[in-house]
Amino acid sequence: MELKEINEIINKAIETYGQDPQIWMTIEEMSELGNALAKYRRNRVTKSDICEEIADVLIMCIQMSKIFGEERVKQMFKDKLKRLKERLDHE
Repeated sequence: MELKEINEIINKAIETYGQDPQIWMTIEEMSELGNALAKYRRNRVTKSDICEEIADVLIMCIQMSKIFGEERVKQMFKDKLKRLKERLDHE
């Protein structure tokens, strides 16, 4: 799938469902990932289950980026990744 098509789908989801419902859906999906990770520690879900939940969260995070400011998120992502690299270099 190309980036253009991904953007179209993300934009259509926000337009179709609305910002507030998608914010709540993000909370729900993040909670499901957290629960799956907790269950994984006890061998109650598979890596495939975890990957599915991560994919759901990633889709929602892309939507949140669009809603709250894609360029700002990109810049903060770069800044935080740089800071992590610096910390790792000092370890």
